[in-house]
Amino acid sequence: MATLDTPVAVRRAAMDLLARREHGRVELERKLRKRGASDVLIEAALDGLAQDGLLSEARYLEAFINTRARAGYGPARIREALSQRGLPRGDVEQALRESAFDWATQLHATWARKFGGLRPADAKERAKQLRFLVYRGYSPELASRLLNGRLFDD
Repeated sequence: MATLDTPVAVRRAAMDLLARREHGRVELERKLRKRGASDVLIEAALDGLAQDGLLSEARYLEAFINTRARAGYGPARIREALSQRGLPRGDVEQALRESAFDWATQLHATWARKFGGLRPADAKERAKQLRFLVYRGYSPELASRLLNGRLFDD
Protein backbone atom coordinates (compact mmCIF):
# COMPACT_ATOMS: atom_id res chain seq x y z
CA MET A 1 0.00 0.00 0.00
CA ALA A 2 1.36 3.43 -0.94
CA THR A 3 2.07 5.91 1.82
CA LEU A 4 -0.35 8.79 1.98
CA ASP A 5 2.08 11.62 2.59
CA THR A 6 1.19 14.01 -0.23
CA PRO A 7 -2.06 15.82 -1.11
CA VAL A 8 -2.22 13.95 -4.43
CA ALA A 9 -1.82 10.54 -2.76
CA VAL A 10 -4.53 11.30 -0.17
CA ARG A 11 -6.94 12.58 -2.83
CA ARG A 12 -6.29 9.54 -5.02
CA ALA A 13 -6.89 7.16 -2.09
CA ALA A 14 -10.12 8.97 -1.22
CA MET A 15 -11.28 8.84 -4.84
CA ASP A 16 -10.49 5.12 -4.99
CA LEU A 17 -12.71 4.57 -1.96
CA LEU A 18 -15.47 6.74 -3.42
CA ALA A 19 -15.28 4.87 -6.73
CA ARG A 20 -16.28 1.66 -4.93
CA ARG A 21 -19.29 3.19 -3.15
CA GLU A 22 -20.52 6.40 -1.54
CA HIS A 23 -18.90 7.28 1.79
CA GLY A 24 -19.72 9.82 4.45
CA ARG A 25 -17.07 12.35 5.37
CA VAL A 26 -16.45 10.88 8.84
CA GLU A 27 -16.13 7.36 7.44
CA LEU A 28 -13.72 8.53 4.74
CA GLU A 29 -11.63 10.44 7.30
CA ARG A 30 -11.37 7.31 9.45
CA LYS A 31 -10.31 5.12 6.54
CA LEU A 32 -7.70 7.58 5.30
CA ARG A 33 -6.32 8.08 8.81
CA LYS A 34 -6.08 4.30 9.17
CA ARG A 35 -3.99 4.25 5.99
CA GLY A 36 -1.53 6.74 7.50
CA ALA A 37 -2.66 10.10 6.13
CA SER A 38 -2.31 13.17 8.34
CA ASP A 39 -5.36 15.12 9.49
CA VAL A 40 -4.25 18.23 7.59
CA LEU A 41 -3.95 16.35 4.29
CA ILE A 42 -7.23 14.54 4.89
CA GLU A 43 -9.16 17.76 5.56
CA ALA A 44 -7.75 19.45 2.45
CA ALA A 45 -8.46 16.45 0.23
CA LEU A 46 -12.02 15.97 1.51
CA ASP A 47 -12.80 19.68 1.24
CA GLY A 48 -11.63 19.56 -2.38
CA LEU A 49 -13.67 16.45 -3.14
CA ALA A 50 -16.77 18.01 -1.60
CA GLN A 51 -16.21 21.20 -3.57
CA ASP A 52 -15.88 19.16 -6.77
CA GLY A 53 -19.11 17.31 -5.97
CA LEU A 54 -17.39 13.94 -5.58
CA LEU A 55 -18.06 13.70 -1.84
CA SER A 56 -21.69 14.26 -0.90
CA GLU A 57 -23.30 13.50 2.46
CA ALA A 58 -26.76 13.69 0.86
CA ARG A 59 -25.84 11.12 -1.80
CA TYR A 60 -24.27 8.91 0.86
CA LEU A 61 -27.39 9.06 3.02
CA GLU A 62 -29.64 8.24 0.09
CA ALA A 63 -27.49 5.29 -1.03
CA PHE A 64 -27.15 3.92 2.51
CA ILE A 65 -30.89 4.15 3.22
CA ASN A 66 -31.78 2.53 -0.12
CA THR A 67 -29.34 -0.33 0.37
CA ARG A 68 -30.39 -1.07 3.93
CA ALA A 69 -34.12 -0.72 3.28
CA ARG A 70 -33.92 -3.13 0.33
CA ALA A 71 -32.11 -5.56 2.64
CA GLY A 72 -35.13 -5.51 4.95
CA TYR A 73 -34.03 -3.05 7.62
CA GLY A 74 -36.44 -0.53 9.08
CA PRO A 75 -35.98 3.15 9.81
CA ALA A 76 -34.90 2.74 13.45
CA ARG A 77 -32.07 0.37 12.59
CA ILE A 78 -30.96 2.54 9.67
CA ARG A 79 -31.09 5.67 11.86
CA GLU A 80 -28.89 3.98 14.47
CA ALA A 81 -26.35 2.77 11.90
CA LEU A 82 -26.05 6.24 10.40
CA SER A 83 -25.64 7.94 13.77
CA GLN A 84 -22.86 5.47 14.60
CA ARG A 85 -21.16 6.61 11.40
CA GLY A 86 -21.09 10.17 12.72
CA LEU A 87 -23.83 11.71 10.61
CA PRO A 88 -25.88 14.56 12.12
CA ARG A 89 -29.24 13.40 13.48
CA GLY A 90 -31.13 16.14 11.63
CA ASP A 91 -29.64 15.13 8.27
CA VAL A 92 -30.47 11.48 8.93
CA GLU A 93 -34.08 12.32 9.88
CA GLN A 94 -34.52 14.47 6.78
CA ALA A 95 -33.07 11.75 4.52
CA LEU A 96 -35.39 9.14 6.04
CA ARG A 97 -38.40 11.44 5.53
CA GLU A 98 -37.40 12.10 1.93
CA SER A 99 -36.70 8.45 1.11
CA ALA A 100 -39.18 6.90 -1.27
CA PHE A 101 -39.76 3.86 0.90
CA ASP A 102 -43.15 2.74 2.09
CA TRP A 103 -42.02 1.30 5.42
CA ALA A 104 -45.23 -0.69 5.92
CA THR A 105 -44.70 -2.46 2.59
CA GLN A 106 -41.03 -3.04 3.45
CA LEU A 107 -42.04 -4.46 6.83
CA HIS A 108 -44.53 -6.83 5.20
CA ALA A 109 -41.94 -8.03 2.66
CA THR A 110 -39.32 -8.59 5.38
CA TRP A 111 -41.82 -10.51 7.53
CA ALA A 112 -43.06 -12.61 4.60
CA ARG A 113 -39.49 -13.48 3.59
CA LYS A 114 -38.54 -14.56 7.12
CA PHE A 115 -41.76 -16.23 8.26
CA GLY A 116 -43.35 -17.30 4.97
CA GLY A 117 -46.33 -15.02 5.51
CA LEU A 118 -47.64 -17.23 8.31
CA ARG A 119 -49.22 -15.32 11.18
CA PRO A 120 -48.16 -16.49 14.64
CA ALA A 121 -50.18 -19.39 16.00
CA ASP A 122 -49.50 -18.69 19.67
CA ALA A 123 -48.07 -16.08 22.03
CA LYS A 124 -44.56 -17.56 21.90
CA GLU A 125 -44.43 -17.40 18.10
CA ARG A 126 -45.93 -13.90 18.14
CA ALA A 127 -43.22 -12.72 20.54
CA LYS A 128 -40.55 -14.30 18.35
CA GLN A 129 -41.83 -12.59 15.20
CA LEU A 130 -42.30 -9.26 16.98
CA ARG A 131 -38.75 -9.38 18.43
CA PHE A 132 -37.32 -10.08 14.99
CA LEU A 133 -39.18 -7.20 13.35
CA VAL A 134 -38.29 -4.71 16.09
CA TYR A 135 -34.66 -5.85 15.95
CA ARG A 136 -34.74 -5.20 12.21
CA GLY A 137 -35.69 -1.59 12.94
CA TYR A 138 -39.45 -1.42 12.62
CA SER A 139 -41.59 0.18 15.32
CA PRO A 140 -43.31 -2.20 17.75
CA GLU A 141 -46.66 -0.56 16.86
CA LEU A 142 -46.26 -1.15 13.13
CA ALA A 143 -45.01 -4.72 13.66
CA SER A 144 -47.92 -5.43 16.00
CA ARG A 145 -50.41 -4.14 13.43
CA LEU A 146 -48.85 -6.50 10.87
CA LEU A 147 -49.08 -9.50 13.17
CA ASN A 148 -52.70 -8.63 13.96
CA GLY A 149 -53.50 -8.48 10.25
CA ARG A 150 -54.24 -4.74 10.34
CA LEU A 151 -51.05 -3.35 8.75
CA PHE A 152 -52.71 -1.56 5.86
CA ASP A 153 -55.85 -0.47 7.76
CA ASP A 154 -56.13 3.28 8.12
